[in-house]
Amino acid sequence: EGFGYDEVNLNCGCPSARVQSGSFGACLMAEPDLVADCVAAMGAAVQIPVTVKCRIAIDDLPARETLFTFVDRVAAAGCLVFTVHARKAWLKGLSPKENRDVPPLDYGLVAELKASRPDLTVVLNGGIQTIEACTEHLATFDGVMLGRAAYQTPALLGEVDAVLFGEGEPVSPFAALEAYRPYVAERLAEGVPLHAMTRHMLGLFNGQPGARQWRRTLSERAPRAGAGLEVLNAAHAPLMQAASA
Repeated sequence: EGFGYDEVNLNCGCPSARVQSGSFGACLMAEPDLVADCVAAMGAAVQIPVTVKCRIAIDDLPARETLFTFVDRVAAAGCLVFTVHARKAWLKGLSPKENRDVPPLDYGLVAELKASRPDLTVVLNGGIQTIEACTEHLATFDGVMLGRAAYQTPALLGEVDAVLFGEGEPVSPFAALEAYRPYVAERLAEGVPLHAMTRHMLGLFNGQPGARQWRRTLSERAPRAGAGLEVLNAAHAPLMQAASA
């Protein structure tokens, strides 16, 4: 709260072995009373909302009973916002990567939760890949959360305000990059490595001519000592040439 965050989110959905060893993450789906105690303590310490992200269940626990019991008990402790990844988390037998794809999605169960708990804010997560899908789900849910889609194809975020909220015009990847340049220059002057600011931009131009060269240039040259804006320019050049051809 002191850093200006809008909310504090307690993640009860991560299935990694490291998270399990500390008895947090998706393990907490089996301990709704403990999560409720955590939420109550966090809520007492801050004035901003305390929210929770969860799965529908873990392992062999029954999905509907687990999800509804978890949400009801945590909501009673003061949490009014739940982001639900509409898959089970299998803590035994599946890797974290497999847990993002293998367990089947059950949007219907999350929709049932929203319909039966209209006083709660229910945000859908899991398998949502496009702005069109967001629009469809927003007819049922209070919000949607994009994970891998936002990371792998970040250009779609440039459409969100215009398409979903009717605010302004879509922001192209080129415009986003130009807006980012001053920030990069300022951080470089402070000694921040270029790679720290570009390694999550590799998918910015996915699907566009020149995208492969963009990824290759940033991957190969940005980690080098002393790399600066010239690397960003070199990665950008093929895209500009392709766009003007």
